[in-house]
Amino acid sequence: MFKATIKSLLSRKLRLVLSALAVVLGVMFVSGSFVLTDTLQRSFTDLFSSAFANVDVSVAPKAEKGKQPEPLAPQAIADVKTVPGVASAVGDVQGSARPIGKNGKVMTTSGAPRYGFNWTGTGQEKIRDGKAPQADNEVIVGAFLASSGGFKVGDDISLLTLEPKKTFRITGVFEYAGGRDSMGGELAVAFTEPVAQQLMLGKKDAYSGITVTAANGTTDDALRDSVAARMGSGYDVKTGATLAKEQSDQINEGLKFFNYVLLGFAGIALFVGIFIILNTFSIIVAQRTRELALLRSMGASRGQVIGSVVLEALVIGLIASIVGLAAGVGIGALLANIFSSVGGTNLRLAGIGVPMSAIISSFAVGMIVTVIAAVMPALRASRIAPVAAMREAATPDRPLTKITIIGALVAAAGGTALGFGFNLASLPLIFGGILVAFVGVALLTPILSKPMVSLIGRLLSWSMPGLLGRRNSARNPRRTAITAAALMVGISLITGVSVVLTSATKSIEKLASGQLQTDLIISGEGQAEGSPATFQRDVLTRIEKTDGVKSALGWSQDGVLEGENQMFAVSVTDVPAMVTMFALKPKSGDMGSLKNDQLALPEDMAAEKGWSVGSKVTLQLPKGDPQTFTVGFIWAKSQVLQGALVLPESASKNFRSDQIAQAFVQVQPGVSAADVQKRVEPLLADNPEITVQDRSAFVKQTTSQFDTVLLMIQILLALAILIAVLGVINTLALSVIERTRELGLLRAIGMRRSQVMRMITVESVVISVFGAVLGLAVGLALGVATVQALKDQGISEIGFPWATMVQYLVVAAFVGVIAAILPAIRAARLNVLDAIAYE
Repeated sequence: MFKATIKSLLSRKLRLVLSALAVVLGVMFVSGSFVLTDTLQRSFTDLFSSAFANVDVSVAPKAEKGKQPEPLAPQAIADVKTVPGVASAVGDVQGSARPIGKNGKVMTTSGAPRYGFNWTGTGQEKIRDGKAPQADNEVIVGAFLASSGGFKVGDDISLLTLEPKKTFRITGVFEYAGGRDSMGGELAVAFTEPVAQQLMLGKKDAYSGITVTAANGTTDDALRDSVAARMGSGYDVKTGATLAKEQSDQINEGLKFFNYVLLGFAGIALFVGIFIILNTFSIIVAQRTRELALLRSMGASRGQVIGSVVLEALVIGLIASIVGLAAGVGIGALLANIFSSVGGTNLRLAGIGVPMSAIISSFAVGMIVTVIAAVMPALRASRIAPVAAMREAATPDRPLTKITIIGALVAAAGGTALGFGFNLASLPLIFGGILVAFVGVALLTPILSKPMVSLIGRLLSWSMPGLLGRRNSARNPRRTAITAAALMVGISLITGVSVVLTSATKSIEKLASGQLQTDLIISGEGQAEGSPATFQRDVLTRIEKTDGVKSALGWSQDGVLEGENQMFAVSVTDVPAMVTMFALKPKSGDMGSLKNDQLALPEDMAAEKGWSVGSKVTLQLPKGDPQTFTVGFIWAKSQVLQGALVLPESASKNFRSDQIAQAFVQVQPGVSAADVQKRVEPLLADNPEITVQDRSAFVKQTTSQFDTVLLMIQILLALAILIAVLGVINTLALSVIERTRELGLLRAIGMRRSQVMRMITVESVVISVFGAVLGLAVGLALGVATVQALKDQGISEIGFPWATMVQYLVVAAFVGVIAAILPAIRAARLNVLDAIAYE
């Protein structure tokens, strides 16, 4: 029986390749994810080990929970120098410094920091060209900043720091140990110490930390303990090795999440692969009915027949796992190299390695998925009666009643789990519900396939080949359903995400046109190293005095601590104007100005916290001691300022930055907002991160990130759709083999080759469009359910991406044409006499 199975497998090499390809792609994604994250983890570990190579011990101010740490005074450096075993102690100054490129725009990175520091000449930085800064208007820049910005020694460079734009003369360019342009794509610039203190920390004679070098014969751990004992509990004293490990662990935690995302999409790809393999083995069993029945008549038991099919699945799974692992290593290495060179990361990669997790997961996933998909066809094969060997008919179609009932129950169970998942905000329940719902819908597709395929096929059956293609696609509803279900999964997920993002965009547009009674919005385009881009308060004063401006308000923003809870707070310059511009309705209290010890909040937050007007609330702001505020008023439920505490203007002095993060302007009646915008923009010339926009432009900018999210998901789900396309090709190719004699008879009675190809193409397009229609229907249901669950999060409107959905249908039809090319050519090339004689 073993020999018969192997010979049967090898005699059908095309079937072997097509069956294995779906698994190969899924396994490739799994192993590639592990290879990529392993390579990046080791690369970042090496990076931080190099970054802290010259640090024996570091001293930094200890931050109290919810508070920004106070800078160190010069006395702290003097105290460290008195510790036995200290060879040197150098004060470090570091903070945000965003360079402005020669195009007048702020230079950005792909997540790497943009920072400034004091040039000491004692770190890893070595001067490559020019000299160190000596005057207050001089800086030395990193080689990566110089090359990416096109700067050289002698050029001027403008920088944004805690102060408005300032221009400096570049006196030199520095590199890191080993000739590196950067450690990881950062944009770095160094000032003289007094200038760095003023621009980075906002005060003179202040330091971010102290770098300590150990004397000969003193270990890092011993020096750390000695310095910690001398400085007391108000300081964090760590070795360079500890700092490197902490930074590396932080990056690795982010990479774990990245890995989970990739593995999630790999899981989707494998889930789609199961449909393809299940279909493949179902067709194989149908084609081998006489062969398996003959084996039964020769004495083979049911167990041996099951073993034969499962053995075939194991061989395919093993081959697919090996090829998928090899492809995954290549893909992981390719993505790692792209990550290190594209987008300005400039990360020096550690060697590409293959972790054991990649090997184990590849073989476990590849073989298990294949065997699971083959179990049902194997059981079906074991039921073939020996007498079937004596007749020509393949296994007849079975009634769809049982599978339809099971499908309805499974779909209902998935929908129930999904509902509970949304209500409980449980990701496992949500993902589990989606998976079960997909299985339920897949089981329901056979009952849907006949009427829907017939309807879709009518659009293409204006000729005899088209009519035959339509009937062929409806001939075996189970096979058509499984093939279409594979395409359904990818399209439904993309459609569901599109519905959510379209609904979010529509909600924001309604909010802007309804509740946001403001003509101009002034805000930053990006983040300034963890904080929003800001501008000076005196600029807001000048905006208020600009011709055509009726009123203007702005706010500073930061995180505050209430007990153990982190909350978002804004310090508003004009609370009555805010009430008017945001169309806030009173819930309780007088919606007027806030006193210095008062705050305001929305009713849903008040209900959650159990606060009412007059309640005392103790908050820890980033600076200063805890402050107690009294609830001054509560506004009725609104889509504006959701989840935000409103504090008086005086509170901003204890924020990390008291500058304005966002401002809103109302123009006078009869005055053009565009004209006022032209008058306001020059006032912000020193703040290139800040833009002045009308409401429509602000909405467009806010929602533009949704397009990026959708594009990323489409790229990641493209693999699942590619596998589904292979499924269509696979089904058609095996179907052509199964119908060899039938095709020969059609050719014999006069059908031309072009008509055969057209018939196969119609069949392919019908199946693909059927899968797309199913995907759109399921995706719409998932999207609407998600939007309903997110109503409390601000997505109040349901929007449908009609244009995108039409595009998916067109793409599905195009996919059907592409998928039909190889099977159609094979069918057209059949020798008529050989085909008629085919058994």
